[in-house]
Amino acid sequence: MTKETNKVDHHFLGSGWAFPVTFSVGNHQLNLSAYEENINESIDIILQTRNGERCMEGGFGGGLQQFLFKKMDETLKGEIKEAITYALMYNEPRITVTDVDVQFRDIRGGVVEILLTYMYNQTNTRHNYVFPFYINEGTNLI
Repeated sequence: MTKETNKVDHHFLGSGWAFPVTFSVGNHQLNLSAYEENINESIDIILQTRNGERCMEGGFGGGLQQFLFKKMDETLKGEIKEAITYALMYNEPRITVTDVDVQFRDIRGGVVEILLTYMYNQTNTRHNYVFPFYINEGTNLI
């Protein structure tokens, strides 16, 4: 399969600015992302954005920050799963989330690993994305 054929097959996935926004060294052009990488970056932006943070799109974002410093138990897993499913359903129309698996990787360190399984709506191709989330962020005060 040639690179040109690959572009036609994945055209519907879209392209845009890379996240975080960076510029190329040689010609100072804006770096872009496309296809699967663009969707993963979009998921990352959604999950890192607080609800109401965007002034013209109050419903945009995952709102995961509300779970910082909460007790790490099964209830928290359910709340995180529900928040992610809802946020991606309304903010990323190119995918359908099929499963969200929340695991506590380091309870003392507050590390939560979120494994998303989703399908591209146009081709029903299945993909995964791992999003690390830190519950006890900012607790290293002296």
